[in-house]
Amino acid sequence: MLKDKERAKTVGMFKVHVKVANPEKPHFSFEEDFWVDTGAMYSFVPEDRLQEIKLEPLHARELILADGRHVRRFLGAALFTIPELKETLPCPVIFAPKDSLYLLGATALETFAVEVDPQQKKLKPITAIIGGFLASRLEN
Repeated sequence: MLKDKERAKTVGMFKVHVKVANPEKPHFSFEEDFWVDTGAMYSFVPEDRLQEIKLEPLHARELILADGRHVRRFLGAALFTIPELKETLPCPVIFAPKDSLYLLGATALETFAVEVDPQQKKLKPITAIIGGFLASRLEN
């Protein structure tokens, strides 16, 4: 069985440094390395770390975990700063069980308008697409 680091090398997984802060009390914050996980809709942070920064859940959300289990977890909104992008934005975050992995999910990646380059192990800014045909229609 492959260990986390060995498996990460084989599938191009990597970590990025993230500062997580309470949007209403930004001085309450912590920094951690997050696994970039395009297969996870939401970012996943151990609930005890979110409680340390006094982040309040907004509501509960039904989730399906990677192993197929269905669970109900709290969802909140935190300020994420990704230093390599030099940007801070609010992102939805799941209050994960204590000792869970820190995951940077697809909603955060979309919010920061980045794509994942697993070869170079980097987040690369992209130009965001808004709407499509209806959004681009001229007003009469």
